[in-house]
Amino acid sequence: MNLIKLIKTGQEHEQALVRLMNLMDVDPVPGTCEADELDVLALLIERYEQENFPMDPPDPIEAIKFRMDQLGLKKKDLVAYIGSAPKVTEVLNGKRTLSLNMIRKLSAGLDISAEVLIRETTQQVANENNIDWQAFPLAEMRKRGYFDGFTGSLQELKEYAAEEIGRFLSGVSGGFSLQPVMQRTTAHLRSNDKETDHYALWAWQVRILQKAQEETLSCNYEKGTVTLEWMRQLAKLSWSDQGPSLAKEYLNRAGIHLVNELHLPKTYLDGVVCLSPTGNPVVALTLRHDRLDSYWFTLMHELAHIALHVDGEEVWFIDDLDVDSVDKVEQEADALAQEALIPRESWEYLVVRDSASVKSLAKSLNISPCIIAGRLRHEAGDHRLFGKLFRNKVKESISAMVG
Repeated sequence: MNLIKLIKTGQEHEQALVRLMNLMDVDPVPGTCEADELDVLALLIERYEQENFPMDPPDPIEAIKFRMDQLGLKKKDLVAYIGSAPKVTEVLNGKRTLSLNMIRKLSAGLDISAEVLIRETTQQVANENNIDWQAFPLAEMRKRGYFDGFTGSLQELKEYAAEEIGRFLSGVSGGFSLQPVMQRTTAHLRSNDKETDHYALWAWQVRILQKAQEETLSCNYEKGTVTLEWMRQLAKLSWSDQGPSLAKEYLNRAGIHLVNELHLPKTYLDGVVCLSPTGNPVVALTLRHDRLDSYWFTLMHELAHIALHVDGEEVWFIDDLDVDSVDKVEQEADALAQEALIPRESWEYLVVRDSASVKSLAKSLNISPCIIAGRLRHEAGDHRLFGKLFRNKVKESISAMVG
């Protein structure tokens, strides 16, 4: 028998392989020196390769398929471990990640190492910055149809939260990058930050991108389209009962998405501006305050951000307009929105501030009197002003546009 020693170099590894192949060709009789040499060489080669060429653990799905082949199992046989036939198909096709409950059942039932099955889940959590899936407002998201195709109970949604939310977030370009911990440098947030539920806000942002993604625009936005005069022409649509619907058409023709999506609990926001993956602006309104004047001021405020501050970079303007801001950017947007709705000289001309004057000014500007009355109430700090007059609501008129 040749002198056998530990394999320490690549050259020694190659020499050992040659010797191993020669011995295997001879097929030595068990108990002989050659047979013993073959066994020892195989162990030494295996040790060297494990230390120098470590193999990744097997893919979880491939491990399941391999075990199915060994045991002669069909897809239907996995229902007991995974939950339903559709889920089995999604798992085997790589469209659904394994939940911890699935991993426990598969490990016990098919005798597959839990370490192998959990590998994908562990990597996903690491890559996604330890997302707390249960922190999302799952009940409200389910109620509103955020999870397309999911028909299970709330308890099932909680069990498969990582898979369902993961699919929801990845359904739009950049969905995961909106995670609050990652977004601090790309979001301009006007809100009471101590109260905001950032997981709910994250879900809402993805939802509006999802809605914008489903909408086809007839053209792309050209920088410089939104100007003071352009906004004033838009404001004149407020006179019509169909104003919000006409506003959507007006924005769409300019390459701007207009999305109406009710805010989620504890998000306290009125409107948002961002860019879609195609580079077109997205204006999203929550209709948090069901008043026509609030709708038009919020819309104009977000359009002012497009005119003044959106320059093609991936930045979000997230606005709670109940918060008075000292931020220069927000003050600029407020000022342009006010000027677009009611020119300064017209506002200063409004000396007598009664219902007749409101109607007269509204007629001269060709805008809704609710806008003028709303500003008077805001500046006076008295929301009882004008009693029941000029309090038109907006949600009902655009119910078909709200998710």
